[in-house]
Amino acid sequence: MARQDIESREVAGGVAKNRGSTSFSSSSYVIEDTETQWTSWLVPMFVVANIAVFVVVMYINNCPKHNDGLQGKCVARFLERFSFQPLRENPLFGPSAATLEKMGALESTKVVNKHQAWRLITCIWLHAGVFHLIANMLCLVFIGIRLEQQFGFVRIGVIYVVSGLGGSVLSSLFIQNNISVGASGALFGLLGAMLSELFTNWTIYTNKAAALITLLVIIAINLGIGILPHVNNFAHVGGFFTGFLLGFVLLPRPKYGWLEQRNLPGGGVGLRSKYNTYQYLLWIVSAVLLIAGFTVALVMLFRGENANSRCHWCHYLNCVPTSRWKCD
Repeated sequence: MARQDIESREVAGGVAKNRGSTSFSSSSYVIEDTETQWTSWLVPMFVVANIAVFVVVMYINNCPKHNDGLQGKCVARFLERFSFQPLRENPLFGPSAATLEKMGALESTKVVNKHQAWRLITCIWLHAGVFHLIANMLCLVFIGIRLEQQFGFVRIGVIYVVSGLGGSVLSSLFIQNNISVGASGALFGLLGAMLSELFTNWTIYTNKAAALITLLVIIAINLGIGILPHVNNFAHVGGFFTGFLLGFVLLPRPKYGWLEQRNLPGGGVGLRSKYNTYQYLLWIVSAVLLIAGFTVALVMLFRGENANSRCHWCHYLNCVPTSRWKCD
């Protein structure tokens, strides 16, 4: 797709096997019997919403009617108006860039000059093609359902949406000539939250080193994918760091034994502090960094600044040119 930065096709398909914050088996950390186990419904609803949006986009795209034939014939023409754009135009089996732009794809110039800030959110629910959609939804299911079961729909929903917004903002600051779509920024936010949850709840883990190394490898591999052409790694980085900070704010667990102590006869008279001191400190620092980061980034964005002028090497975070491909 000529004008389109497509967010990462996947976020480690095997990332979530069983969650001990980082999707490890629950035996790697201690769970008190009194902790609430939530029923996951929000993440499945997110999956349904993403699929429904893709179907609507393909309906509006209507390749047989709008394709000019210059890039070839529509793919899977038996689907009629749901058929895909020619593979030379979109190899992911999806709509045209024009349709995505019309439906709310992220485009920095329109966000700033035409006051279409809503694109910072709508782009999270759009996908460039069937392969892009399937990869992201599988990752959302593997990562999100276990997190929602452990922490509830409110906290995981906030992390998902705000991380997606953080990815969109950073992307708009650095990528100003292309459009971008995909839920990968939000998915990287969940990965970042998993990492910070491991740190803030460090004392309840039994296999700390294994959990940390495994998660860091998964994150490194997926961020590494982002240096390929046509992948919007700025959305990944922005979503990851937003989710990382949100994890310290939203996902701390009480001290081991605190829940039992609260339920003792006498109503927990003389109850000790619910969280460790370092958890409170991480909460404060993360909240301050989140507020300051979003404030500075949004001010820069709506003033029309190009962040590349302030960071001359940052473009390498998005694409590294090699003898096999260029980043233009």
